[in-house]
Amino acid sequence: MRLDKFLKVSRIIKRRSVAKEIADKGRIMINDRPAKSSSNVIVGDKLEIGFGNKTMVVRITQIIETTKKSDAAEMYEILETRQAENFD
Repeated sequence: MRLDKFLKVSRIIKRRSVAKEIADKGRIMINDRPAKSSSNVIVGDKLEIGFGNKTMVVRITQIIETTKKSDAAEMYEILETRQAENFD
């Protein structure tokens, strides 16, 4: 499955266009390698997603083409969430 579609279906990012924009700006890594929105993801891949001042690291546990909101969180497990340090 394409990265941007996975992020939308899993509801990590609410809109596919936003997922595409974030990926194409280099703010998403798949298994420690820079990813594009068109990159394919599989079960077991580790995603590191930069959201402004927050970084989220997840592992893909299952791929589902379409899902209900209540089942979306089962597609991944959160490994780490960290805030960017503020040096002001």
